[in-house]
Amino acid sequence: MSRGNPSASAALDRSSGVPLWRQLHDELLRRLGAGEFDAGFPGEVELQRDYAVSRHTVREALRRLREAGLLDSGRGRSTRVRATAIEQPLGGLYSLFRQVEALGLEQRSDVLALERTRDAAAAEQLGRGADEELVHLERVRLAGDEPLAHDRVWLPAALAAGLLDVDFTHAALYDELARVAGTTPTGGWERITAVVADEAEARLLGVAPGAACLAIDRVGQVEDGTPVEYRRSLVRGDRYALLTSWTPRGYRLGAQDL
Repeated sequence: MSRGNPSASAALDRSSGVPLWRQLHDELLRRLGAGEFDAGFPGEVELQRDYAVSRHTVREALRRLREAGLLDSGRGRSTRVRATAIEQPLGGLYSLFRQVEALGLEQRSDVLALERTRDAAAAEQLGRGADEELVHLERVRLAGDEPLAHDRVWLPAALAAGLLDVDFTHAALYDELARVAGTTPTGGWERITAVVADEAEARLLGVAPGAACLAIDRVGQVEDGTPVEYRRSLVRGDRYALLTSWTPRGYRLGAQDL
């Protein structure tokens, strides 16, 4: 076996009773926490060489890190650090735009449609007539370069026609609605359902057909309870988590500024 990288292999104590795979696991965990692998995770051969350990030792350490949800790999794919999940606080209006940027990632969208339309199902959710004209915005939301959500939203054209001139490649819907219409949702409801991606959705989200996703239906309302937004989103299950908090007396739902 090659000598390896002296500074790396010195992190393992071969006279210790702690198995080498556990020592390697703990060392890689330390380096993950320090952000040393943000640019890419080393392959098995590189780890064998640097730490002067066997393939079995490396594979056991990596298996434990994968089981902990810290690494992602598969047949024919190199190992990579699993991206941080986007957390949605329950119980308050929530901005995906804000949360992605809070994680230090670039928020951008591939705009698939921005148009006037008539949609009876969406109009019903908005409490409008089936023939009323709506503004429809459809986007694939990205965190960095990775697809995160397929997002469709409908708003009354009488209120939101000014959005038709907005470039939503890098823009927050509620910010733009406040700018062009002088209003934004202050409450509403969401329904969140566990689903799997069909072939068309999988292509948009960059996942395999059948991958776990969350389907989110939202109606946003202004202060007097009038609906102004109906939204349907499909979000990757591996990049999204729901967050709440609790007290001895019950749950305390979180909130997120828009």
